[in-house]
Amino acid sequence: MPQYVIYFNQQWVGDHSEEWFASRGPLAREVVSEMREAGVLLFAGGLEEEIESALGFDETGASIGPVSSDQGFIGGLTIVEVSSDEEAAEWGAKVAVACGWPQEVRKFKGTFE
Repeated sequence: MPQYVIYFNQQWVGDHSEEWFASRGPLAREVVSEMREAGVLLFAGGLEEEIESALGFDETGASIGPVSSDQGFIGGLTIVEVSSDEEAAEWGAKVAVACGWPQEVRKFKGTFE
């Protein structure tokens, strides 16, 4: 079955109050629980927001220092295994509504084993 990543860039989140963010947590956890119950969830999680702690490497494997916050960077992702593009889109829409900001859904080309 195909696998899809549902993710957002941290810059898409926007500025909101702590209360607003606290209200989104239960909604997001509910969607993740729904995915788990449907048997489609492979992984879900947010990334540390402190982009300065991320490591970057060039094509030779050399460290290029901290990643710049001027660039777009992923804030969180969910990986699902579903039967169709349409089903992946449905889950992406549910995650977007629960989180309160846009999500992108992309199909994996394949896996390395």
